[in-house]
Amino acid sequence: MATSELYSKHARVWLPDAAEVWKSAELIKDYTAGALTLSLQLEDGTTVEYKIDPKTNNLPPLRNPNILVGENDLTALSYLHEPAVLHNLKVRFIDSKLIYTYCGIVLVAINPYESLHIYEPDIIHAYSGQNMGDMDPHIFAVAEEAYKQMARDQRNQSIIVSGESGAGKTVSAKYAMRYFATVSCSSGEANVEERVLASSPIMEAFGNAKTTRNDNSSRFGKYIEIGFDKEHCIIGAHMRTYLLEKSRVVFQAHGERNYHIFYQLCASSYLPEFKAFKLGCADDFHCTKQGQSPAISGVDDAKELCSTRRAFTLLGVSESDQMEIYQVLSAILHLSNVEVKDQSSDRCSILPDDAHLITFCELMGVPCAEMSHWLCHRKLKTTTETFVKLVSKMNAVHSRDALAKHIYARLFNWIVNCINDALKSAVKQYSFIGVLDIYGFETFDVNSFEQFCINYANEKLQQQFNLHVFKLEQDEYMKEEIPWTLIDFYDNQPCINLIEAKLGVLDLLDEECRMPKGCDDTWAQKLYNTLLKQNTHFDKPRLSNKAFIIHHFADKVEYQCVGFLEKNKDTVNEEQINVLKKSKFDLLLKLFEDDDKGTGSFKKLTSGRAGPTQKENRKTVGLQFRQSLHFLMDTLNATTPHYVRCIKPNDHKAPFTLDPVRAVQQLRACGILETIRISAAGFPSRWTYQEFFSRYCVLMKQKDALPDKKQACKNLLGKLIKDQEKYQFGKNKIFFRAGQVAYLEKLRSDKLRMACVCIQKTIRCWLARKKYLRMRQCAVTIQKHVRGHQARSFVKFIRQIRAAVVIQRNVRMWVRRRRYLQQRSAAITIQSMWRAYKARKQYYKLMFEQKAVVIQRWVRGWLGKQHYKRTLMAIVLLQSCVRRMMAKRELKKLKVEARSVEHFKKLNIGMENKIVQLQHKINEQHKENRELSERLVVLEKTHTNERERQNREIENLRRSEQEVKAKAEKVPSLLEQLSFLQHKLENTFREKEELEEQTKIYKEQTQQVVDELNMKNSFLMNNIDELNKEILEQAQQLTEIKTNSENTRQLEKDLAEERSRYQSLLSEHLHLEERHRDLKEEMSSNINSNQSSLKRTDSNYSSNSSEFSQSLDSTEGEDSSIQTEDEAETTVDLPILLKLQRRVKELEQENRSLWQQLDKREEAQLQKAKEEEEQKTVGRAELDLETLKRQQLESENKKLKQDLNELRKSLTNENSEVAPPAPGSLPYNILLEQLSSSNDELEVRKEEVLLLRSHMVRQEALKHRDSVLGETVKLNLSEISSFQDVGRSTDIHTLNEDGELWLAYEGLKETNRLLESQMQKLEHHHNEKYRKLVEEVNKLRDEKEQQQKLLAESLLLPKGARVEASLKHEITRLTKENLEQMEHQEKQDKAIRKLKKQLKFYMKKVEDFEAQTRSAALMSTPVRTVNIPRKEKEYQGILEYKESDASRLLKNLVIDLKPRGVAVSFIPGLPAYTIFMCLRYADSVNDERRVSTLLNSTISSIKGVIKKKKDFEVVSFWLANSCRLMNCLKQYSGDEVFMMHNTPKQNEHCLINFELSEYHQLFGDLAIQIYRQLIKCTENVLQPLIVASMLEHETVQGVLGSKPTGLRKRSTSFPEEAVTVEVLVQRLSFFHTIMTQNGMDLDLIKQVVKQQFYIICAVTLNHLLLRKDMCSWSKGLQIRYNVWQLEEWLTERELTDCGAKETLEPLIQAAQLLQIKKNTEADARAICNMCSALTTEQIVKILTLYTPVIEFEERVSKTFITTIKGLLKDRVESSTLMMDTKKIFSVTLPFTPSSVALETIQIPTSLNVGFLTRV
Repeated sequence: MATSELYSKHARVWLPDAAEVWKSAELIKDYTAGALTLSLQLEDGTTVEYKIDPKTNNLPPLRNPNILVGENDLTALSYLHEPAVLHNLKVRFIDSKLIYTYCGIVLVAINPYESLHIYEPDIIHAYSGQNMGDMDPHIFAVAEEAYKQMARDQRNQSIIVSGESGAGKTVSAKYAMRYFATVSCSSGEANVEERVLASSPIMEAFGNAKTTRNDNSSRFGKYIEIGFDKEHCIIGAHMRTYLLEKSRVVFQAHGERNYHIFYQLCASSYLPEFKAFKLGCADDFHCTKQGQSPAISGVDDAKELCSTRRAFTLLGVSESDQMEIYQVLSAILHLSNVEVKDQSSDRCSILPDDAHLITFCELMGVPCAEMSHWLCHRKLKTTTETFVKLVSKMNAVHSRDALAKHIYARLFNWIVNCINDALKSAVKQYSFIGVLDIYGFETFDVNSFEQFCINYANEKLQQQFNLHVFKLEQDEYMKEEIPWTLIDFYDNQPCINLIEAKLGVLDLLDEECRMPKGCDDTWAQKLYNTLLKQNTHFDKPRLSNKAFIIHHFADKVEYQCVGFLEKNKDTVNEEQINVLKKSKFDLLLKLFEDDDKGTGSFKKLTSGRAGPTQKENRKTVGLQFRQSLHFLMDTLNATTPHYVRCIKPNDHKAPFTLDPVRAVQQLRACGILETIRISAAGFPSRWTYQEFFSRYCVLMKQKDALPDKKQACKNLLGKLIKDQEKYQFGKNKIFFRAGQVAYLEKLRSDKLRMACVCIQKTIRCWLARKKYLRMRQCAVTIQKHVRGHQARSFVKFIRQIRAAVVIQRNVRMWVRRRRYLQQRSAAITIQSMWRAYKARKQYYKLMFEQKAVVIQRWVRGWLGKQHYKRTLMAIVLLQSCVRRMMAKRELKKLKVEARSVEHFKKLNIGMENKIVQLQHKINEQHKENRELSERLVVLEKTHTNERERQNREIENLRRSEQEVKAKAEKVPSLLEQLSFLQHKLENTFREKEELEEQTKIYKEQTQQVVDELNMKNSFLMNNIDELNKEILEQAQQLTEIKTNSENTRQLEKDLAEERSRYQSLLSEHLHLEERHRDLKEEMSSNINSNQSSLKRTDSNYSSNSSEFSQSLDSTEGEDSSIQTEDEAETTVDLPILLKLQRRVKELEQENRSLWQQLDKREEAQLQKAKEEEEQKTVGRAELDLETLKRQQLESENKKLKQDLNELRKSLTNENSEVAPPAPGSLPYNILLEQLSSSNDELEVRKEEVLLLRSHMVRQEALKHRDSVLGETVKLNLSEISSFQDVGRSTDIHTLNEDGELWLAYEGLKETNRLLESQMQKLEHHHNEKYRKLVEEVNKLRDEKEQQQKLLAESLLLPKGARVEASLKHEITRLTKENLEQMEHQEKQDKAIRKLKKQLKFYMKKVEDFEAQTRSAALMSTPVRTVNIPRKEKEYQGILEYKESDASRLLKNLVIDLKPRGVAVSFIPGLPAYTIFMCLRYADSVNDERRVSTLLNSTISSIKGVIKKKKDFEVVSFWLANSCRLMNCLKQYSGDEVFMMHNTPKQNEHCLINFELSEYHQLFGDLAIQIYRQLIKCTENVLQPLIVASMLEHETVQGVLGSKPTGLRKRSTSFPEEAVTVEVLVQRLSFFHTIMTQNGMDLDLIKQVVKQQFYIICAVTLNHLLLRKDMCSWSKGLQIRYNVWQLEEWLTERELTDCGAKETLEPLIQAAQLLQIKKNTEADARAICNMCSALTTEQIVKILTLYTPVIEFEERVSKTFITTIKGLLKDRVESSTLMMDTKKIFSVTLPFTPSSVALETIQIPTSLNVGFLTRV
């Protein structure tokens, strides 16, 4: 295909642009060959005409398809050119937030200027062991590739990290070293990795500084060799440094800083150990304030110094050495502040009292006068004499600065040597990985000697890089056996020769430095004369004679010659050095001891050399740098290089912002575009035959799809691409020229588009036909219904006519009959009226005659009574007159006697004494009367109230009597008036009376309802108050319950965490134990040769069974391996493990005690409630009789009251048929007598009732004074008891001799209180009932209204919808009822649980009581002799063995046992049962030594087997047997907790003599160890299968096949090598079958399966998060299908309740996230609600990595991702990106008692334990 054919309409191209470098445009019309312009449209809509040069005919570069944009590897792009590279990097960096991209063998790293969570340890573990193309680009992938090639090829590796300042070189190198330290374990020495990493903060403090481009710029180059041993473990490291920027010590540009260590010292000057250095802030010193930027935002220099000091300590630098280092640095700070005074043009001086000079000399330990002298003087030597010459101020300042730079450079080199000594290892180094962190190509406005050396080094590195890339291309072509031609690439050897060859720049510079009067100007003229015409890479600026230009591979750079000679010489005043050498400061002498030794052959390039006597040995800086660079290139050429190119995206340090101009400059400078050009010159696109077939099989016809994929691909390419030069067939791959993959992608897209059009056409046809058939069917249906409607209408018309006739007939008949009935009714009415009139007339006549007789009778009676009264009054009057006359006569007689003297004297005898006595008595009586009067006041009030009440009743009776009399008098007149009333008014009065009665009843009912409502309202208010109080109390109780429950949950959580922590520590301890054993074995084998190198002490080591080692040592005949292990264990202590065991035991005991306290509290409450009930029943038993009596009296009282009311009604009833008796008549008097007798009897009954109630209350109070009942009644017992006191006898006897009145009064009060409480209870009960009834009524009313509403709505609906609505309503109603029934059931379940607890408690009591009864019966029953018949011999479940056979037993039963045969042929857990039966024998003979020996040997033997055979089947077998042996120890321990499920026979087999609870913990620890080993075995088996089966395997290939990939291919390429999810399921089934056959507990199997599914989820999700090519819609569909298969496997194995499904939830949600819509805000909310198991980081990462596989998909926009972040910002969760694949859930070992009877177990002969005997 011709190239011009690709420039068709809608094709997209790149146009050059000044601001954006390249911008995209689209062709408006096709390009024709020979045309001079291209019609293009830019992205903003503007149209441009692009002119084509007719000579070159260069068309603008084509743009890659959108599907190829954002690829991991730039070589995967179809069009390889500068705009494609820049655009791909921009899309990945800005849109996808990805900073790493592959470019063939180079990793391009762009500095994000933001902290990213992509360097955590879990990501390191995710990249560990992976191929470089399997994961997304990362610095860890490069490090893993280097580590893997070192281990595989046994060849040293190098990682070359380059880039300009601020690009992130140091960080990349640091993370590479961290990766090596993490994935490799140290060998022979402890903490080697930590020491290697600790060198970084030290070198950053002394070699990094803030520049205008970077806050932490490395101002030196370094090459770190990390050494490894045979096992590929880090053993040490070595560092080489290059070209330290010494000028920064004395000068910094604006906005820059000196080295970090100076600012760290100034920030920590307040520390007491730094007081002697006399430091201040950074602005106080000249060498730290020139840049006017003393601080870095976000950096605390004081904290950084702490980190530096910690790093020094970790590397073994003592505190004194550190203080000496800080002392030298402080001296440099003070030296920079030494002020030089100008005396004349060639003279200067320093004041003798200069404080900074004095401090400098004190710190350095040198004389101040000498140093001051040689700072201002210089010694000149000739052949004959020596001169001392004064220097100018400028020269003195230069001399001072040179001394400061020289001291710092020596200190820097000494620190590097210290680091190397600390990282040096005595173990032989077999290989190394070098990490080169070196400056990139630099060009500034003013370029000097430093930039020249840096660019020289980059020229050398670029040459090595080009040769390596070319070599790789050549090797690839030769490997695939395809013809190839020499690729032309840029060779920068001429530029290198210009710099380093003879008479080159460096050679001329060294020659000029050797000249006595050499200067920069003469050196520049030499360069012009020698190189200007001879070398094309050298040039001279037009307007300058002090500069030169060199054309480097990246760009041409202009260098200023000023300062070249001085920097190359690096001279220092020798006399100043001599003064320093006289110092007594140890560190200063160490810094300059190299000058005395004269060994300068292998020194760092920053070291200067001075001394006039050694000029022949002095080397210039340029010469040193050239030699060290050659040595570095030799080292790199001897290794396999890996390249990391760091790019600085912008100069403003803005996060995730890319400046295209700066990016293109760096891409050109670092050689990325050269790599692209070399790749594009050959065959950049490479596909395996399988990948090509999977991707482009859609372009084949069915007949072309041959079984031979290679031949099918050849046939297809022969048809599609006619030019054979555009591709080549290799052995395993197809090689394409640039642009051919884009052409194939275009063909594939067109084919898919045509297929989509065909599918759409067919579907639209099908839809249209379906619509037509539906319309036709609808028309037929409409016609059918219309015709049916017409027929029904006709029939309806006929029926209406017939119905009309019938209606007319019936109506006429009804009219006639109605008229007849009216006439008949009228006749009957007239007859009835007439007959009624005649009957009433006759009735009134008879009634009048009867009433006249009654009146006569009453009148005659009244006249008789009047006559009787008059006669009685006359008799009484006569009697009173006779008596008065007789009294007068007696009075006269007494008067006569009183007048006699003798009588008077008799009366006066003793009268005076009596008067005195009477007077005294009268006073006492008055006093008593006053007291009694006070007491009578109360009684009078009560009597007054009673009297008033009785008076009111009497008045009411009198009033009623008067009314009766008045009415009786009116009776005759009323009868007369009634006789004259008209008969017509009777009906009116009757109706009126009915209305009045109804009105009265209504009023009474209304008033009654109002009263009831008022009462209820008051009751409700009271109830509300009481309920509020109860609610407050319940709230307090609930808070207490919540706090208790929270505390319980916290304790449980702490217990679970403690258990998991304990299990992890146990696994670490066991790992250390195994490591210790291995080292012991290695030590014993190599003790003669390598004893010193392998010696190691580990104080953290501990053993789990050391406390039993003495008994193990004493065992005879044991296997040698067991004996060796036990001897090693005897010397190990248990501090950590035993503390953890005790801690776990304490926590479990606390948890158990809390539960026991809770149960005891519930039982105590139940017991207390029961005792209260018993007290109540006892207290109420004595009151039953009194209560019955009181009830009888009350019933009789009620009956009397009813009789009285009936009598009153009969007296006051006006409407009674018989008139009431008249007052004074005989019936009236009889009624009054009955009334008075009834009242008397009523009063008597009241008094009896009061007495009985008071007696009952007093008895109840006295009997339950201390009980709960007494507290609830709250009686005033003091008042009742006071009746028995003596002090109140006078008052009581005055009123009543027996005190019954006072007692009755007090009893009445207590009775009232009791009645009030009972009334309140009844009222509360009534209110509850009323409330429930009201709720039911409201509920029924709501249901009624709802039913009416639904009925009204349903009537409006059509018939079909009505049925549907009724069904919906019925479903809703049934659902509601179901929920109510469920709530009711829950309440009943709670009640049942409560009752069960009570039942257990009572059953326990009953059992105790029965046991006591039985024991008493046994004691009382006499024992009689019984004849015992002899039974057959029964086995006891014991295996007898000799003590010497213990080792044979364990060897045959544990060490040499083959698990598969035992698991398949015999009962599960047979070894455990056998060992336990032997243990029973040792217990039965009471041999403690044998018991401990057997158990400890068993533990050691199992550990040895697990250590040697790490097979899943073996580990699973011994996990099941260890758990079974532990369960047997518990089941037969005799503890009631473990004996609940035992049979009586099993209870007889319990251990007798020994309590082995400590071994429960030991066997539990052993089981935990085996469980973790089992999980590791599972992980090792599943790890290679998970990614291949869950992610990489594709069920449907072709349309959704893989996209084009670059140079980094995935490891799985062929379908026969691919692993499907069925393989993974088969492996899981194998694991499950093995565990089931071994008899493992079901709960333990579920825990293992849960852990396996967690591993699958974690590994899959982690790889999904780190692989951009896996984040697509089709991959989400594949993941969901694979997860469904796993869930089906769980269902088949009945393991759905093990929690494994929940562990897959993050993976399921990630798959759903790949498939869900990602456009609108509603989609974002749906994603946030759906992805509850994923963290925010994971959600954003998946959305960022989402990549369309086909052109019909769309990328996720940045605004949508921003919306997701905004919605998830408040979510509280972990910020980690990866799932922890090393996480192991804490295992819980369940207790499952065995149903196997020990006496039935038979030992097979295949176990070779014939020396055991069944007992």
